[in-house]
Amino acid sequence: MADVFINYRTGDGNDTAALIDNELSNRFGRDRAFRASKSIPPGSAYPEALLTSLRRSAVLLAVIGADWINFRSKLRAPEDWVRKEILEAFACGIPVVPVLAGRTTERLKKDDLPDELTRLAELQSVRLDTQNAEADLKRLGDLVSEMVPGLYDLEHADAPDPDPGSVSNSAGTVHGTAVQSRDFTGDVGGTVIKGPTGPVHSGHGNIYQNSRHESGGRHYSGDGMTNIEGNHHGDIRHRFGGPVRHEEDER
Repeated sequence: MADVFINYRTGDGNDTAALIDNELSNRFGRDRAFRASKSIPPGSAYPEALLTSLRRSAVLLAVIGADWINFRSKLRAPEDWVRKEILEAFACGIPVVPVLAGRTTERLKKDDLPDELTRLAELQSVRLDTQNAEADLKRLGDLVSEMVPGLYDLEHADAPDPDPGSVSNSAGTVHGTAVQSRDFTGDVGGTVIKGPTGPVHSGHGNIYQNSRHESGGRHYSGDGMTNIEGNHHGDIRHRFGGPVRHEEDER
């Protein structure tokens, strides 16, 4: 179902309508924007297709080209489809947004419009300048997304979830070299800690080895510091730059 109905007059705004359709289709999906020359299959009864799609839409974008107001005679004709689509949107309570195509296209004035369409002159419009097309199209797409909340959800529905195996930075201030990785191979010039049970502390300073089941413990002084608690399987080796002194030997 199309959420956005693009109203335009052939010969005055059809190129702008195609740009809008392309932008909205890329952002929200091809079937979310209705443009008659694209959306009605050959051989279909276009009056029924137009009105059915319009009545199901959430917003109508009325493309106003530089010569739009010069079609006064057509705008007064009951069978003019530009007129008929806008009046149908008013009757159904569908929001209508005038899109001024080009830098010099002026806002509509009530005195230039048939009585049935004077409401168009009271509506806030947006401008789509082809010389600033990228930014203006994005702004228009953002506006449509705000007016039709379902389109925002649709646009973000396919966003990939974060890789459960990815690594995020959880370190604060780091002095020197820090390497953070999930899995790695090769030599690392530093301290590697993988899968420990219990707290592990590696750095400069003294070494404290304490037992939770004994009243005492040992204090080692030397270069480097390792604090190991809990259960460890396998060998634990630490080499210091100088001789190790045991405090209990000095007592």
